[in-house]
Amino acid sequence: METHEDDAHLVSAMGEGDRDALARLYDRHAPALRVKAARLLGDRRDAEDLVHDVMLEVHRHASDYDDARGSVRAWMLTRLRSRALDRLKRATRVTSVDPARLFEVPCDEDASASADRSRVLRALAALPDAQRVVLELTYFDGCSSSEIAARVAAPIGTVKSRVAAGLARLRAACSLTGPTTDD
Repeated sequence: METHEDDAHLVSAMGEGDRDALARLYDRHAPALRVKAARLLGDRRDAEDLVHDVMLEVHRHASDYDDARGSVRAWMLTRLRSRALDRLKRATRVTSVDPARLFEVPCDEDASASADRSRVLRALAALPDAQRVVLELTYFDGCSSSEIAARVAAPIGTVKSRVAAGLARLRAACSLTGPTTDD
């Protein structure tokens, strides 16, 4: 069984740039963190994203860890819970644009355009929330990837992968391309 001191040693090594220490800490604690994140967020994929983000944060802030204040596990769980609550608050604060209003066109519109609009609206509504939100912020609010990353508290790479996965799902749902990705 790994001890509190072993974890503290790994965090100390991470603070000195030891990437292997991060991998060992991740292997040791990620399963429990994912379970906790899934309970808090209610979604397995969002939980995996959150654990990834928290572990990167732990790596970046390894020097902030103070073993006098508690175990590494408690420190990571506190960060995880805090970030999960931030995401949940943001999800209720980020008001989604009504997609139907985005596709309003004059009354003399072509019937085929109406069918396309309906297909896009259904596909957009079927996206996972994380993908739908970043697409709405990108295309309907005109936010850059870095602005979105700040608004949804996710790394820019996560934002970009969500945009790509969401677009792939939209294309597939609208019969524009082949298979979708599950990111």
